[in-house]
Amino acid sequence: MSATEATSGVAVPEQPWWRRVWNLRDYWLTVYRRTWKGSVVNSFVTPLLYVAAMGMLLGNYVQADPATLDGAPSYLAFVVPGMLAAQTMMMAFGESTYPVMGQIKWHKTYFSMLATPLGVPEIVLANLGFVVARVALASAVFVAVMVPFGVLASPWGALGAIAVQLVAGVAFAGPIYAFAASSDNEQGFTVIFRVLLLPLFLFSGGFFPVSNLGPALETAAAFTPLFHATELTRSLMIGTTETGPALVHLAYLAALAAVGVALSIRALQRRLVR
Repeated sequence: MSATEATSGVAVPEQPWWRRVWNLRDYWLTVYRRTWKGSVVNSFVTPLLYVAAMGMLLGNYVQADPATLDGAPSYLAFVVPGMLAAQTMMMAFGESTYPVMGQIKWHKTYFSMLATPLGVPEIVLANLGFVVARVALASAVFVAVMVPFGVLASPWGALGAIAVQLVAGVAFAGPIYAFAASSDNEQGFTVIFRVLLLPLFLFSGGFFPVSNLGPALETAAAFTPLFHATELTRSLMIGTTETGPALVHLAYLAALAAVGVALSIRALQRRLVR
């Protein structure tokens, strides 16, 4: 029984889990207000420079049949969705590695949260919700900047592409969060960025069709989350969405997101509650 209950004699009803998650919004807003200036370049400027370099400058030298570019009318239209999906992946990786380690090992913020009525699931969901909010903001700015370039088939396709980034953000962040929560030090992050992030960035269909990789690597690429995020984003942005493939891509990302969240909660539970 709490002190309030003991003095008043009235039981205080326990808040639902979603309310406890929502109560953490002030903390994460404060974190973002203090750190947003340092994330502007990585979140907004760098992807746009990639689009300008790869899509506009290099793209002027790429003369390809739209059939070889997954239906995209130009190389710029082909590469922009890949850059958007890659931005989501990189942001999710960045927010789920060192920041999570810091909350556990250096700042001990999670321990303070756990001393309140919050539980591990609420802590994880609020943190991943912050990642989704970051992804949503960056994706909206990215799509808005791309409007004058004529690479968007329709406003609904653009909104759909942004919505896909939210699911993809959790699909990327969840498993990495679980890894970070179960790691004793940050040395493994370097391996993840070099062995996992970079190959996904280069060989998941963002810069060129995966059919150019050959049968074996094409099959391997089809099992990566960035491939599914890129394909679904591209089909929405250029207006070539087909129901069957779109549902497959979405189901893959949603399943990975669900597994990642479950693993994250389990890993943080083991780390904090011993």
